[in-house]
Amino acid sequence: MLKLAGPVILAEIGWMSMGIVDTIMVGPLGPAAIGASGMSNSLFFAVAVFGMGVMLGLDALVATSYGAGRLDDCVRWLQHGILVALVVAPTIMLVFYAALTTSTHWGLHPSVRAQAQPYMAILGLGAVPLLLYATFRRYLQGIHAVRPVMVALVTANLVNVFGNWVLIWGHLGVPAFGINGSAWATVGARVYMAAFLGLAIVREHRRRGATHTPVPFAFDAARARRLLALGVPAASQVTLEVGVFAAVSALAGTLDPVSLGAHQIALNIAALAFMVPLGLASAAAVRVGHAVGAADGRRAVHAGWTALAVGAIITGSVGVLLIVTPMPMLRVFTDDPQLLAIGVRLLSIAAVFQLFDGTQAVATGVLRGVGDTRTPMVVNVVGHWAFGLPAGWWLCFRRGWGVAGLWVGLSIGLIFVAAVLTFAWHRDSRRFVLPRAAAPATS
Repeated sequence: MLKLAGPVILAEIGWMSMGIVDTIMVGPLGPAAIGASGMSNSLFFAVAVFGMGVMLGLDALVATSYGAGRLDDCVRWLQHGILVALVVAPTIMLVFYAALTTSTHWGLHPSVRAQAQPYMAILGLGAVPLLLYATFRRYLQGIHAVRPVMVALVTANLVNVFGNWVLIWGHLGVPAFGINGSAWATVGARVYMAAFLGLAIVREHRRRGATHTPVPFAFDAARARRLLALGVPAASQVTLEVGVFAAVSALAGTLDPVSLGAHQIALNIAALAFMVPLGLASAAAVRVGHAVGAADGRRAVHAGWTALAVGAIITGSVGVLLIVTPMPMLRVFTDDPQLLAIGVRLLSIAAVFQLFDGTQAVATGVLRGVGDTRTPMVVNVVGHWAFGLPAGWWLCFRRGWGVAGLWVGLSIGLIFVAAVLTFAWHRDSRRFVLPRAAAPATS
């Protein structure tokens, strides 16, 4: 589990580090810039994550084919994944830009809105490379080639840092674009990631030689439907979860810039910690999928519980760190005493929900490995949108708890989702029966 999850976790950390670097590098521009950058990235991700989530279906589909020794089938899933990505990406751009046209009605603080609007207009250009990256990544993970994914994210961070340094502050003869320079750097880094993984797939196929013989593309409607049948519920689940965090960011944007800035800083720290269980979830989906493909139910159950146990140990430890050492983490972003004071309160709340956030993420991956993407979707709707978000709104605006009330609401939703999904896996693992082997899809 750790051998597979390690590089994936590092890749997830690399992914999140890009957003953190953006926040750090726009930090000297002030709290409004921090809030505008963080909120814009959250809102874009809330839209784009649906397309990336559709690609989550490839985790189980490629892994199952790989476990069954059908490498030609793995390539066919990759081909159809690329096709779906190229169809979904323009749709995501249209939705994001349609949302941008309504930003004047969000009730944002004027200083935040003035910087967020042009930033968002640039950010939307990264949708196509982002979805291609997601497709390539899921394929590589499914065939146990995870090292290129890690290298891509590590080097993409260097590209992003360099782009921020040049474009925000105007180095090497380039004009200073301020906060908009950070958006351009992010788009450039996403183009780089997609290109890197595309070349990595070509190299991987050449390295394996005859094992990966060329597979001509032929559209298969049944294969596309199967990918969407598994991917759309997974995408809906991820969108609902990310969407509730984006909704909280939007609600925080109606508060003062200091509260929004502290929220974005604390959210970056909590999100970085979340990358560990998120990487474990991907590894769990692949390992369980391999076992399903090999018709080994016992190994599938062991892989699922191993991932949950490792996730609980790590996220529990992270929660302790957030309580014991919040100030050094916050000072990486800012020395503003107001931001620090609110940030400490928010990280103490984040420490409480770490275990539950990690558990629900890993359980989602485990269930995805056996082809169950609908249960996490339904549970997320109830936990986050029926319980967590309304409770957070009430505590923030009716009880006067401010941004801390929004975070308490997030905690309520995460606790509910973690408990129900763990029970769902417990139920399935006790009466685990492998699905009857389906005939391979034809091209």
